[in-house]
Amino acid sequence: MKTAYAIGHILVLDEDKWAQYCAQVPATVAPWGGELLLRGKKVRVLSGKYPKTDTVVVRFPDIESAHGWFDSPAYQALIPLRDQGASVDLVAFEGSD
Repeated sequence: MKTAYAIGHILVLDEDKWAQYCAQVPATVAPWGGELLLRGKKVRVLSGKYPKTDTVVVRFPDIESAHGWFDSPAYQALIPLRDQGASVDLVAFEGSD
């Protein structure tokens, strides 16, 4: 079983709505064995271009759990708030372990 990661590249558009969304996400991640590894703001682009302001990394026990979290009614209910607060590119990756 390979660990999976959901990585979000974020451009915050409305700080208040984004904060509301961020406060609710952990409760949707926990049932799927997810762990928030990073929620950070961009400090410096070391190479290339990175127009986003924030990044988030969530680790899951496997890709099925990552997909289950994203597809869950609890997370799907937060997407309208997420979209009001930020422009988000969210990608699931399977680790090499």
